[in-house]
Amino acid sequence: MGRVRYAAKNIAFGWMGNVVTLFLGAALRQVFINRLGDTLLGISDYYTSILTVLSLAELGISTAFNYSLYGPVARNEVEKVKSYMKLYKKAYRGIAAAIAAIGLAIAPFLKYLIKDPGSVSLRDITICYFIVLFNTVSSYFVAYKYSLANAQQKNYIETNVITITKTITISLQIAGLYFFPNFYLYLVTAVSVELIQKIFVSIYLDKMYPYLKEKEVEKLSEEEVGGIVKQTKALVLHRVGDMARSQTDAMIIAAFIDVTTVNFVGSYNHVISSVSNFVNVIFNSVLSSFGNLIATEKKEKQYWMFQVYRFLGCWIYGFSAIGFFLMLTPLIILWVGEERVLSDLVIGCIMFDYYFKGERIVLTNYKTAAGVFQQDRYLPLIQGAVNLVVSIVLVQKIGLVGIYIGTIVSGLIANITRPFIIYKVCFDQSVAVYFRDSLKYIAVNAAALALLLFLKNSIMTTVTIPMFLLMVGIITVVYNALFVLLFGRCREFAYLWGLVVDKIRKKSRKRG
Repeated sequence: MGRVRYAAKNIAFGWMGNVVTLFLGAALRQVFINRLGDTLLGISDYYTSILTVLSLAELGISTAFNYSLYGPVARNEVEKVKSYMKLYKKAYRGIAAAIAAIGLAIAPFLKYLIKDPGSVSLRDITICYFIVLFNTVSSYFVAYKYSLANAQQKNYIETNVITITKTITISLQIAGLYFFPNFYLYLVTAVSVELIQKIFVSIYLDKMYPYLKEKEVEKLSEEEVGGIVKQTKALVLHRVGDMARSQTDAMIIAAFIDVTTVNFVGSYNHVISSVSNFVNVIFNSVLSSFGNLIATEKKEKQYWMFQVYRFLGCWIYGFSAIGFFLMLTPLIILWVGEERVLSDLVIGCIMFDYYFKGERIVLTNYKTAAGVFQQDRYLPLIQGAVNLVVSIVLVQKIGLVGIYIGTIVSGLIANITRPFIIYKVCFDQSVAVYFRDSLKYIAVNAAALALLLFLKNSIMTTVTIPMFLLMVGIITVVYNALFVLLFGRCREFAYLWGLVVDKIRKKSRKRG
C-alpha cells in the first residue's frame, strides 16, 4: 500500500471516529451540566489540563523513537525494530513511575490551585484527582506499542481503538449521569473501560507483532542510543516550552478568575477541538507518510510535497478559523445557553491563534518527520516563558482576554522563526517564498472574513437552528468558492484535484 493510500485510510478512519465522538461528547457535556452543574465540569476540565502537563514526564521520548523507527521499518529490519522497541518499553515504564511520583507530589497543593470550588469539598477534589491520575499512569504501559504500527503508517489502528473506547465510555457515562448523577461514578466508568481497553490492546498488538515478545534481542549500539538521547534532550526543551505555552490556560483561569469560567471556556474548546479534529486528522495522518518519504526520496520531491501540504493547511485552517469565529457563539447559545457565552474579543483572539497554530502544525509535523529537533530546541522555552509572563500579567489587568494575548504573542514567535530553520536544514531553499505565500494567504482570508461577516450581519438576525444551518451553508460555499477562484490555477491545487479525480476513477472502475 502506497503512502497516499495509507494516508487516505488513516484520514478516513480518523473522520469516522470524530463523527461518532463529536455528537456523543456534546451530549455528555450537556447531560453533565444538567445533572452535576458547571463547577464540577470545570473541575473535570481542570484535571485534564493538570494531567496533560504531567505527561511532560514523557519528554518527547515517543517522538524521538517514532523518528528512529521510520528507517528500520521502511527497510524491514526486524531485529533493529525489536531492539528499539525493547528500549522504548523500558523508557515508558520509567515515565509511568515518574508521572505517578509527580502526581502524588502535587496532590497536597490542590486546594491552592483551585479558586472558588463552590460546594465541592477538598476530599472530593482529592479522591477524584487520584482516580484520574491512575488512568493517566496506566496508559503508559501500553502506549509504546502503538509506535510500531504508526511507523508502518497504520495510524488507523490506534484511531479505531480510541473511537471504540470513547463510544463505550461516553455512552455509559451518559447513562450513569442520567440515572445515578455521581462524579465518582462518572470517573470510575472511564477508568474501568479504558483499563479493559489497555489489556485488550496489549494482547492484540502482541499477536500482530509476535516478535515483540521474543527475549533474544540485540542491544543497540552506543551510537544509536546516543542518537536517541541527543534527540530526546532537544525534545525535552520542546515539551517543556510547549506545555508552558499551550496547556496552562485552564490553570491560570482557575487560579486568577474561577473554576466555573474554566467550564465556560471548556465548552468553546470542546466545540473547537471536536470539529478541528477533522482537520487535524488530515495533517497528523500523513506524519508517518512524510517520515517514509524523507527516508526514501530526494529533497526536491520532499519540498514539493511540503508545498502541497502547506497550501492545504492554509486553505483548511483558514476556512475553519473563519467559520468558528462567525458561528461558535450562536452554537453555544443553542447548545448550553446564552449565559455561558464569551465575548467576541475573546473569540477573536482564540481564532487568531487557531489560524496561526494551523501554520505551526504544518511546520512542526514536517520538522518532526524529518527529525529536526536540535536547531530550535530553545525556542519553545522562550515561547513558554513569554506566554506565562504575558498571560499572568494581563489576566490581572484585563481579564480572560489577557491570557489569550499571551498565547498569541508566544505562538507568533514560532511562526516567524521556525520557517528559517526548516527551509535551510530540510530544503536548502530561500525562506522568502514561504513568507510571501503567508502574506498572500492572510490577505485572502482577511477578505473572506470581511465578506462573510457582512453576510452574517445581514442574514442572521436571530439565532435559530434553521438560521444557523443556513449560515453554515453560506460560509462553506462562499469561502471555498472564493479560494478556488483565486488559487484554482496553482500547481498545488492541480495536484490535490488530481488525487481526488484519480480516487473517483478508481471507485468507478471497481463498481463497473
